[in-house]
Amino acid sequence: MAKPAAGSLAGMLTMTKPSAGSLASRSTWVSTTSVSSSGKRIQREMVELNLDPPPGCCAGPKGDNLYNWVATIIGPPGTPYQGGIYFLDITFPCDYPFQPPKVVFKTRIYHCNVDSAGNVSLEILKDSWSPALTITKVLQALQSIFTKPDPYNPLVPGIAHLYLQDEAKHAELAAEWTLRFAK
Repeated sequence: MAKPAAGSLAGMLTMTKPSAGSLASRSTWVSTTSVSSSGKRIQREMVELNLDPPPGCCAGPKGDNLYNWVATIIGPPGTPYQGGIYFLDITFPCDYPFQPPKVVFKTRIYHCNVDSAGNVSLEILKDSWSPALTITKVLQALQSIFTKPDPYNPLVPGIAHLYLQDEAKHAELAAEWTLRFAK
């Protein structure tokens, strides 16, 4: 077999070795099959969410990255969060729906199930996650913590304690935070 000429395109392709940097960057790539299947699932859920969003919620990709979303939840009437506009970041893992999305409140909220960094304690985002769940179900579960906090699974024990000991004072502080940070 003849060796390609040194100046030819074929010669350049066969004689060029990948650099260590290009090999390192390749090793961090996710397989195209898993990105494709998770991406299709996320796209399908996005269409379903846009057709029938939960009341007081909306969500969608940030820019053109299908795996990073922003969501908005309006504080429900009859709660200390009423009328507040809460922004959340939702990050889908590359193996979604087999792993749950990561949800972080970007708007500060006085809530026993949301810590100061915005992390959320919600069973369906941890041990109760199932690939049958969708982003619509996640948004509905997030909405439910506004009306039914879980003080027995708190991220902020002090707020949970106040909720259990003096619900009126808790509601007063939560309403103050809503006015201050969510309106």
